[in-house]
Amino acid sequence: MRWGMSFGSPRPGRGPSSSMVMRPPTVAIPLMRALLDSLQGAGLAGAAGLRPFLPALVAGLCASADLGLDFDDTDFAFLEAPWFLALLAVLAIAALVVQLRGMVPGVRVQSALSGVGVGLGALLFAGSLDDRFATWWPGIVGGIVAALIAGAAARALLARTSARLDAQTATTLPLYAEGAAIVLAGGAILLPPLGLVGVLGLGYLYLQGRRREGEKYAGLRILK
Repeated sequence: MRWGMSFGSPRPGRGPSSSMVMRPPTVAIPLMRALLDSLQGAGLAGAAGLRPFLPALVAGLCASADLGLDFDDTDFAFLEAPWFLALLAVLAIAALVVQLRGMVPGVRVQSALSGVGVGLGALLFAGSLDDRFATWWPGIVGGIVAALIAGAAARALLARTSARLDAQTATTLPLYAEGAAIVLAGGAILLPPLGLVGVLGLGYLYLQGRRREGEKYAGLRILK
């Protein structure tokens, strides 16, 4: 069922979701669904912040199969359109080839992917809300925030890890990032609370990394 601005009445023209049992509207049901959709959207946006294309592809494939979410009859129906899914697959392969072969400096590629991830994260969060609710614009804001957190954590973590590895091994790090992004996206779709856990975990890793860098620089200043 699609709920309106007050989360109390269905939007005209959209029937009940197949996963819901028709019953008199209550406050608890739409609020709980809004919470779950928000957690799901946060996880999808965070996954897109890590690596943009494969999480969006996973979300689109799940939506086309009505598994956990559905973009049909929403303003974001293109997210599960075959042409869009094919485009995501091509871009994901191209990004991996560029990074694995070192054709472009990794910092530039990661920054570009993070920027794309912010955009896709905002769309995925908004689409998750628009699945059942008429008011989807908070998903744009939430998606941007979640993707920025995940992107910052990914860049910092990859930079620290690659510094400890030889050049050949460091080039494989994007594969691990893709895997983590897919796991976060799938977890958020199947079990929405995992989405928030994942984003908060990435935020924690980022803050911990910044704290350690601050301690290291403070120690160097003391030695000087």
